[in-house]
This record gives sequence, C-alpha cells and structure tokens, in this order.
Amino acid sequence: MLNIDVIKRGIVIDHIKVGGAMKIYNYLNLEHLDCSVAIIKNARSNKMGRKDIIKIEGMLDEIDLDILGAIDPNITINIIENGEIIEKKNPRLPEYVENILKCKNPRCITSVEHGIPHSFKLTDKKNGIYRCIYCEQAFDGVPSVVSGTVNKL
Repeated sequence: MLNIDVIKRGIVIDHIKVGGAMKIYNYLNLEHLDCSVAIIKNARSNKMGRKDIIKIEGMLDEIDLDILGAIDPNITINIIENGEIIEKKNPRLPEYVENILKCKNPRCITSVEHGIPHSFKLTDKKNGIYRCIYCEQAFDGVPSVVSGTVNKL
C-alpha cells in the first residue's frame, strides 16, 4: 500500500478526475515553486471509483486556486494548518477566463494572430459551457493552455 506523509501546512486538491493531476500541476506552475508536491494518480475513491490527488506542502499564498473551477469544477480543495483540515473549498466556475482554455476554431482571430489572449465567457453555468468572446465557439475538451488568469465580470 502507498503511504504519503501527512502535510503540516499546505493544500490537498482532492477528487480530481483521473488523469487530471498533471494538467492541474502545469496550470498552477508548481514546478516553479519551492515546495514539496505529491501527485497520487488513480487512487481508489468511494465517491468516484478512481481519482487523482495533489498534496502541496507550504506555499499557500503563491498558488492561484481560482483557475481550478474552469479546469475541474468537481474537485475539493482542503486547506491544511498544523496537520488538520481547517477549510474545504469547492471551486466555482469563473465567469471569465483568459488563456486557460484555447479556442479550437481555425478561423478565430486567436488562431490567426499571435499575442491575442484566448478569452472565454461562461455562457451556460448549468452545463459548464464557455464560449470564445471573439468567435462564439463553444469550448469542448480538456484545457490545453498552460497558464492563465481568471476574472469576474
């Protein structure tokens, strides 16, 4: 059986869809932070069957957790202090994201012109559908841009 030590202070990102941990690792730019990170892939879960988990020791202030709602709105974020969970968060779908999702329309200005941000607005909260603000193309698939920002409109 796999054993990962308890963290004293940090974040546990739980209930990640299987295969999603590395995407979240890249989006959060964890490779650039000076902290310990444990990625557990394909762990057993009563709720999901299988899941991924990320444990991050320290660095609570340097991680932008708001983008996680656009990547996987079903995850749970546990804030850890003194080895105990002090807060549980479930990210919401942000109203607007920039350079998180990538427009797949080959005729979109973001595909033709370099340097134009990939900007999406949440148009269907119930189904989690985002649309490109330039061409109205619905986002369909797995987020594919490495970093970005989340804004509220």
